[in-house]
Amino acid sequence: MTRKLDALVIGAGVAGLYQLYQLRREGLDVHGVEAGTDVGGTWYWNRYPGAKFDSESYIYQYLFDEDLYKDWTWSERFPGQPEIERWMHYIADRLDLRKDITFGERVTSAKWNEGTGRWAVTTDTGETYDTRYLIGCTGMLSAPLTDRFRGQDTFKGTIVHTGLYPKEGVDLEGKRVGVIGIGATGIQVIQTIAPVVGSLTVFVRTPQYVLPMKNPKYGPAEAAAYKARWDELKTNLPVTFTGFEYDFEHAWADCTPEERRRILEDTHADGSLKLWLASFGEMFFDAEVSEEISAFVREKMEARLKDPDLIDILVPKPGDYGFGTHRVPLETNYLEVYRQDNVTAVPVRNNPIAEIVPEGVKLADGTVHELDIIIMAVGFDAGSGALTRIDITGRDGMTLRDEWAKDIRTTLGMQKYGFPNLFMTGAPLAPSAALCNMTTCLQQQTEWITDCIKAVRAAGETVIEPTAEAEDAWVAHHDETANATLISKTDSWYTGSNVAGKPRRVLSYTGGVGTYRKKCEEIAQNGYEGFAMSKTPEVEAAE
Repeated sequence: MTRKLDALVIGAGVAGLYQLYQLRREGLDVHGVEAGTDVGGTWYWNRYPGAKFDSESYIYQYLFDEDLYKDWTWSERFPGQPEIERWMHYIADRLDLRKDITFGERVTSAKWNEGTGRWAVTTDTGETYDTRYLIGCTGMLSAPLTDRFRGQDTFKGTIVHTGLYPKEGVDLEGKRVGVIGIGATGIQVIQTIAPVVGSLTVFVRTPQYVLPMKNPKYGPAEAAAYKARWDELKTNLPVTFTGFEYDFEHAWADCTPEERRRILEDTHADGSLKLWLASFGEMFFDAEVSEEISAFVREKMEARLKDPDLIDILVPKPGDYGFGTHRVPLETNYLEVYRQDNVTAVPVRNNPIAEIVPEGVKLADGTVHELDIIIMAVGFDAGSGALTRIDITGRDGMTLRDEWAKDIRTTLGMQKYGFPNLFMTGAPLAPSAALCNMTTCLQQQTEWITDCIKAVRAAGETVIEPTAEAEDAWVAHHDETANATLISKTDSWYTGSNVAGKPRRVLSYTGGVGTYRKKCEEIAQNGYEGFAMSKTPEVEAAE
């Protein structure tokens, strides 16, 4: 039996929970569908060893309710996945959201009906929904790239992907473990399991710039101190460049070399992402500034590694790419791990992994590294992948999968021309696709979507869709902004270059979180300028 709804929300992570709460509060008949067996989103799926925040806990929070914020207390500055998952449960229970979510159900298709102005949605359990509005809160990093190497199914041991890590865990003690990938996730895994495993072989393709994490515990005094900042955080987080509490305060040209060094030292010593997100914004635009800051980070890394061979494998070289143009990982004694006797770094940039064989990992030169367990930290089809894995068909038979295979385009990262009444969060061409403290941006997007739906209903209309001209204008603005940065000139998942055949475009809006918010607010204040509202033929006939 098909269930008829005003709105269906896909996903029960940070965005999905808040979207569900808002639309329910507005009186809509709204329901959520979640592939996992509980709430949490990324914090449900990513339960690999060492998974944790790299946004400070007191800013990775909802800011719409002071009591909701203050009634939860974090144990440390950067908590781990189990504590974060408990917080997500707290949110769901406090807001009584589980009753409106179906768990263990994955949306497989959604088709727009032009006559009724509604979406027909099907799930992998055979359930069907007929909904006026469809909101994809599917996550920006939730489409794991699982089949990366030939022969994976022949491996005699265990292969796990960090984004699909089993709830029951994996027994690593004393085992020969290989980790493929040293992005932010791989680094967290490596530094965590190295003391436990029998041997650890790390396959290193692209060396990463890393920053050391300082993670103090929070007692009653520390918790009271951050909670006392509620008004400050609520006011400031939404308007900073990246949605964090800190912002760029210094101009490179205005500082002497000594002042620049002091600022870099101070932000590096903060033990957070502050060096990346609040030292000198010129690092994203000026190649010379980028190289000076990159050299500073390389210097810090080399001093810790000491070993020339490890430095050659693990530290980016001048000319590779600039600090901050890739996702910057925080780490705890990650570099020191490689000096353990049971840890081996295997460079695979010039001798790539050829295939997985029954015994382990085989390189192009024929070398086989024998392993019991392979942990794949090989990333995601970021931004677009979670939605293109659903068969979404809009007007005139257009499919989102085909459209984004040609060119990844959206309007504000929240709607797509040709797909009426489909809203998205964490999608391409918005800050939430990568460059934001996620709770800051996801709250803003879901609030905008809620207000937009309210406006459509208040106007007595039933359909809203961006115009082709408005989408062209947003894409042009996005590209002009992004192409001025060094990010656009660097191969990474930020540009989709980690997925074969994916159209190249900087996935995240780079104009700043505060600027993006202001543009969204202006569009709403101007009656959703660039968005066409209408009635469907069926509704017009009924009137």
